[in-house]
Amino acid sequence: MRRITYREALREALREEMRRDSTVFLLGEDIGRYWGGAFKVTEGLAEEFGDERVRDTPISESAIVGTAVGAAITGMRPVAEIMFGDLTTLAMDQIANQAAKIRYMFGGQTKVPLVVRTPFGAGVNIAAHHSQSLEAWYMHVPGLYVAVPSTPYDAKGLLKSAIRGNNPVIFCEHKLLYPIEGEVPEEEYTIPFGVADIKREGSDVTIVATMYMVHKALKAAEELEGEGISVEVVDPRTLTPLDKNAIISSVKKTGRLVVVSEDCKTAGVTAEIAALVAEEAIDYLDAPIKRVAEPDTPIPFSPPLEEYVIPNEKKIIKAVKEVV
Repeated sequence: MRRITYREALREALREEMRRDSTVFLLGEDIGRYWGGAFKVTEGLAEEFGDERVRDTPISESAIVGTAVGAAITGMRPVAEIMFGDLTTLAMDQIANQAAKIRYMFGGQTKVPLVVRTPFGAGVNIAAHHSQSLEAWYMHVPGLYVAVPSTPYDAKGLLKSAIRGNNPVIFCEHKLLYPIEGEVPEEEYTIPFGVADIKREGSDVTIVATMYMVHKALKAAEELEGEGISVEVVDPRTLTPLDKNAIISSVKKTGRLVVVSEDCKTAGVTAEIAALVAEEAIDYLDAPIKRVAEPDTPIPFSPPLEEYVIPNEKKIIKAVKEVV
């Protein structure tokens, strides 16, 4: 099977859906023919589809998402790109109070088929305003779907499903994933929301990890295998809806759980998943749940300090050894 990058997989999904459905259009800052997006995901699309369907916007996140919400409820399928995930905070009213609630408040008489693509995550030394992972914020808003793909295959399949769906989706893309390559079939496929993927099977401990942390968990699992510890790595792929059954089934098999996410530890993704297992599968646990996440601090600009706060393989291995 051919191998392409995460960036190319996202671009393919956008191109295929725009060819398939004329109501799909893109909008965002610098996504058009002169730049192709801050991370080059939309490169070449304006040349194919024109400036009407790949629309450069003013520097106003609230205007971008507000326009997208209006377009969605009138029959279009907008895909809005917010240049950095941190800046979705500037459109929080449009996302959390409008897009997420309109279908409910109108009794299902309208729908909001909207996708907000945005990069999260640290590791590129761009400081506190451009390095956060805020996906747990959006898990907390009823009415929003939240996707967290970790591979090119997942990114393409989930983005196509997001565009075709009738609910607003926050589509989270870790910055360090864009150049990562993986196998992606040329034939048509989609991935349903709410279906986790077992990235590696194991018997001694379950690691549930998201986005870029999946790759760190896999590296940690490989190292631990050399020490005789068998690790199962579960990738939820979407946080809302969350595949609770896959997580609980894995914990029932291994009896131990480590949860890894790049967002802050307090009230974050790791907290929700740990609480789920504590409520519904505590009798199957042979050891306390361990969480590996960022400390509750803004992301430092200093490269050594940034490296210190980001979860890594050593921290994951330490947590695994504490429960095994």
